[in-house]
Amino acid sequence: MKNVSMRETFGECLVELGKEYPNIVVLDDDLASSTKCNYFCQAFPDRFFEGGIAEQNMMGIAAGLATTGKIPFVVSFGTFNSKRTCDQVAISVAYSNLNVKIVGAYSGLFSGKTGATHQSVEDLAIMRAIPNITVVVPADAVEMRQAMRAIVEYEGPTYLRVARDEYPILFGPEYTFKIGRSYTLAEGKDATIISCGILTGAALEAAEKLKTEGLSVRVVNMSTLKPLDVEGINKCAIETGAIVTAENHSILGGLGSAVAEVLVENEPVPMARVGIRDVFGESGPNSDLCLKYGLTSDAIACEVQKVVARKRLSKFK
Repeated sequence: MKNVSMRETFGECLVELGKEYPNIVVLDDDLASSTKCNYFCQAFPDRFFEGGIAEQNMMGIAAGLATTGKIPFVVSFGTFNSKRTCDQVAISVAYSNLNVKIVGAYSGLFSGKTGATHQSVEDLAIMRAIPNITVVVPADAVEMRQAMRAIVEYEGPTYLRVARDEYPILFGPEYTFKIGRSYTLAEGKDATIISCGILTGAALEAAEKLKTEGLSVRVVNMSTLKPLDVEGINKCAIETGAIVTAENHSILGGLGSAVAEVLVENEPVPMARVGIRDVFGESGPNSDLCLKYGLTSDAIACEVQKVVARKRLSKFK
């Protein structure tokens, strides 16, 4: 599988969309070269606004621009565009349901060895909890490109999570992204792995490994955390009877919590969550962080084995 940079794709697609939509504007907080919105600045300097290290003010400016018919993209690291701006996002943007596109780059643990201060392991939980906000987490560059077009066409506040590094291309030419819809990448009958973002690749690897043990595992990419594909989750629970979630985020409030909420109200089945387990991250290479925090295909496979065992045990009770 070919590896492609997610942030490069974001930057390139932002320019492409800027050519089609003259009302798109971009607000940056001194991180343009890192997030790649500098491409937009070069192409449309009169539509690029440097807010400096004042993210709360930048969010308020974006809200004002949205009231004039602009489509503002507020681009920063995920930790700054969620935790630092939470009040402004809730009151200035979401309360009025304004058409602001909030971009959280350098997402999850993998922020270029910057450590806990720059890692966004709570951003999805924060954004899910704020009314009116759509939350999108693309799994590869193909989905990133399609998701960006979808959120521009969608009227309303959106949080888009952007990974920093290069990751494998997972989707083929037949794929079509749609807000609120999950996508099955691999079929299976013994259990389902529901993943989002960059852990979808690890989920596919886990399913392949489990084939050698005689387990047939479905892999579902849940790229929209809000609105959630409730029907798709229930279908997986009914047809496979066991679910594991996998995400580059805390297990509290993110994908794992979202899926658990659906299951407990509809189709309770054995379930496990792979993610960051209520701890802060630290600085290090991506591969070392994956091993330390259990964000690997082996860790996912291990949890699948456990939920399948629980499912089989429950049948004998």
